[in-house]
Amino acid sequence: MANAVGALRRPASPPTVTTTGLGWFVRRLRRNPLSLLGAGIILFFVAVAIFAPVIARPPENARNPYFIPHEGYSPDPQPPSPGHLFGTTEQQFDIFYGLVWGTRTAFRVGLTVVASTVLIGIVLGGISGYYGGAVDEALMRVVDIFLAFPGLVLAVVIVAILGQGLEKVMIALVLVSWPGYSRLLRGEVLSVRERQFVEAARAMGVRDVKIIARHVLPNSIYPVLVVASFDMALVVITAAALSFLGLGAPVGYADWGQLISLSRNWIIGTVGAPFKFWYTIVFPSAAIFLYVLGWNLLGDAFRDILDPRLRGAV
Repeated sequence: MANAVGALRRPASPPTVTTTGLGWFVRRLRRNPLSLLGAGIILFFVAVAIFAPVIARPPENARNPYFIPHEGYSPDPQPPSPGHLFGTTEQQFDIFYGLVWGTRTAFRVGLTVVASTVLIGIVLGGISGYYGGAVDEALMRVVDIFLAFPGLVLAVVIVAILGQGLEKVMIALVLVSWPGYSRLLRGEVLSVRERQFVEAARAMGVRDVKIIARHVLPNSIYPVLVVASFDMALVVITAAALSFLGLGAPVGYADWGQLISLSRNWIIGTVGAPFKFWYTIVFPSAAIFLYVLGWNLLGDAFRDILDPRLRGAV
């Protein structure tokens, strides 16, 4: 007890990031050229999403700007032209318009799913790791049940039950993703709750909720943030896969996976011209590739900066 009270009286060292400030974080980020490349790619997509109404102006009579304008219902894609910079898919959906507004869809899906799963993981993982015992056992058995199923297969089953739609896809991805965050945070909380500053707070009669919010979570959250940055890319890939399978966004909705789905009949071109419709696949695939690459590079940078075991290497 005396050691705990003494630890409380001694000024505890605050978390590294808050102590050194944002300037320190930016300086360490700038030391890695690949990190800057990742940040540049993501900033480019952010700019495209913000200025989408200017870059690809919706038709005047459009009720929903997220639905791609199309001219006719011809099954043959049209090559790039002044009127369609990246060409069209079958049914004449404009690829350029779909890519620009699909950027907003990607951020909407990624931010919604990741924010929801992180929040669920923080609440359940924090409670499970801090209290332990029967609470921990019950919550972790539920986590084990979810983790026993392959993520994509479980997401397909959930969407099939709920019905087609982008909102249904996001619900399915949240239900599939939260167990990983809960288990990750639980492991960190199990370690932090045994440290002296937590024992000192208990000895002084601080409420559990305040201890978790002010002492445990700030010292446990960094691995979760790193995983979340990687998941911003993984979620978009999974959502695109579900759209490609016909379970995601409706036909004509500005979604990168939907664009590839509209081009599935032309992936191998035609007899004697296997690359005739290359633009229907290359442009949507390039957008997904660059978006995923940007978040993966940023995720590596966050890991190197926030992980104390790797800080000396940055």
